[in-house]
Amino acid sequence: MERLASNARRDAYGSKINRDHSPVLAYGVPWITIMLGSLTPLLPVIAPAPILPPLGYLLLLAWRMLRPGVLPMWAGLPLGLFNDLYSGQPIGSGILLFSVTMIALELLEIRFPWRSFWQDWLVAALFIPVFLLFSALFSGASIGVRQLALLVPQLLLSVIAFPIIAKMVSLLDRLRLTRVRRIG
Repeated sequence: MERLASNARRDAYGSKINRDHSPVLAYGVPWITIMLGSLTPLLPVIAPAPILPPLGYLLLLAWRMLRPGVLPMWAGLPLGLFNDLYSGQPIGSGILLFSVTMIALELLEIRFPWRSFWQDWLVAALFIPVFLLFSALFSGASIGVRQLALLVPQLLLSVIAFPIIAKMVSLLDRLRLTRVRRIG
């Protein structure tokens, strides 16, 4: 009983002693969220044209921009392969696009290590159309003005959704860095 009373009187910082980050959360959350985002083509959404944003790619962009050190540069290969398996794209398109994105973001990080929210949104607004255009080209469809016009709603929704996804990633990052009590 005396021990419970001493725990209740503990200061705000005493409860954080003997706690450590969970390695499963610290390393797994970014990978799992990007892979879950790549599974969105399996949702039962019926539309005459592509409208859902490529959530796997948007999550990759958000994680890489908000936490540059969380994903290694080679992460584009396995995450792109997983995206290819579930998006219906030819195998290799996601691998190439995710890997090139990781390299481009690394070069951008070296050149501009200080960035703000608006700059990140601008970078995402430049990367998303390139990703959608090359995804359409790799799909094997004949690309004309009419087909490109069909990508505009998906493009606009993707660019508008990026700040929301970036906020979700920042909340997931807080979850990722929560401390768990070690036993023993």
